[in-house]
Amino acid sequence: MPSDMMSNSIELVDTHAHLDDERLIVKLDEVLADARAAGVVAMIAVGTTLSSSRAVQQLAMEHAPISAAVGIQPNYCAEAAETDWAQIVELAGQPKVVALGETGLDRYWNDCPFELQQDYFDRHLRLSQERDLPFIVHMRECQEDVLIMLREARERGPLRGVMHSYTGDLPGAIECIEIGLHISFAGMVTYPKSTELRAVAAGLPLDRILIETDSPYLSPHPHRGVRPNHPALVVNTAQCLADARGESLAELAAATRNNSRELFGI
Repeated sequence: MPSDMMSNSIELVDTHAHLDDERLIVKLDEVLADARAAGVVAMIAVGTTLSSSRAVQQLAMEHAPISAAVGIQPNYCAEAAETDWAQIVELAGQPKVVALGETGLDRYWNDCPFELQQDYFDRHLRLSQERDLPFIVHMRECQEDVLIMLREARERGPLRGVMHSYTGDLPGAIECIEIGLHISFAGMVTYPKSTELRAVAAGLPLDRILIETDSPYLSPHPHRGVRPNHPALVVNTAQCLADARGESLAELAAATRNNSRELFGI
């Protein structure tokens, strides 16, 4: 267990972890025990496909600290069968499902036609508004494309959601907050060269910030390059954000836990 794990006096929530990933699922009992030891009291297991969404909902049913998000991640839209979306809609009503996604847009990878990504992002946004379930947004090298769709969706009605593993700029983050979203930071904010991203985090209101690991990816400093990342290491991201913002870890932990409760009900 990493030496920098905290006691349970600090309560943290990892709002984004792919716990169904084979690198984590094979040792899930150890992963959850380490999370408890680090003060992680809740985590959201996030789906990326129909089968993944089914898996995380089942994990949530089997383990009290886990809640689930169901959806089709943009890079997997082209692989989805015609009937998959209807089953995601059904899953969205199942116990312990607290969010939709991850959804969003991605111009970095060329795995799916962009128009199809936009179609699925729109489906998630509309379902979120119909069900009053928050959505989780993946955004890679397409900030303006995402903002355009969020602006259009906001014209239909209120939005609740989170920009996951945020790497955009400060104006973009502020607009997302004004639209109704939260901003979540993952391990990248801890990297020594991520000065600009830490400045973004320092410029946001505390009541709109969330923390995550994106396990098994994006292991935070000083564990960068070590995989799999796992929920216990969210403490490193929390400490980094607290330092960047001039707050104590206890303040940052309490605020992000409260933000998680208000957005996801966990």
